Amino acid sequence: MADELTARTGRQQQRYDNEYRLIAGCIPYRYKESGEACNVTMGQELEVLMIFSHDGMALLFPKGGWENDESVQEAACRETFEEAGVRGIIKKDLGCWDFRSKRYQDDSSLEGFHRAHMFALLVTEQLDSWPEQNERQRKWVTIKEADGKCKHDWMRQALHSCVTYLSSTQPSDQLMD
Repeated sequence: MADELTARTGRQQQRYDNEYRLIAGCIPYRYKESGEACNVTMGQELEVLMIFSHDGMALLFPKGGWENDESVQEAACRETFEEAGVRGIIKKDLGCWDFRSKRYQDDSSLEGFHRAHMFALLVTEQLDSWPEQNERQRKWVTIKEADGKCKHDWMRQALHSCVTYLSSTQPSDQLMD
């Protein structure tokens, strides 16, 4: 088994569906004690974990390539661990979004198309060390802050799907699933 604190690299094992590179990721979330008695989640405030882009200028959710030797859920959890340093329990398949990499926006070639599968991940463990800790910073934010600062429209749509799911369940119910 590879060193746990080493991120996978390269595209030799990368999955594709026709011209689309397959991506998997998570919206990691937790409930933080808010101290506000009127909070609809009975004193708990929902937060999501975002990571900074490589240039440090934008916030996004952890995601990356889905490889041939893993399920889409395993890929989503691996990428979330590698990029954000958290582990947890997948609670909901949020859907699938197609997008084109910013690098290829003005290119007429077929390169740069991605299909992202996103999941809601209830965080159970936040690590002090993780594979990409020297490349990425992480930040817990409120839903409002995430919605306002999310770099990509498709990630914002995934966030809205996550919030819709989480508002239909109670935090205690999610721990039982």
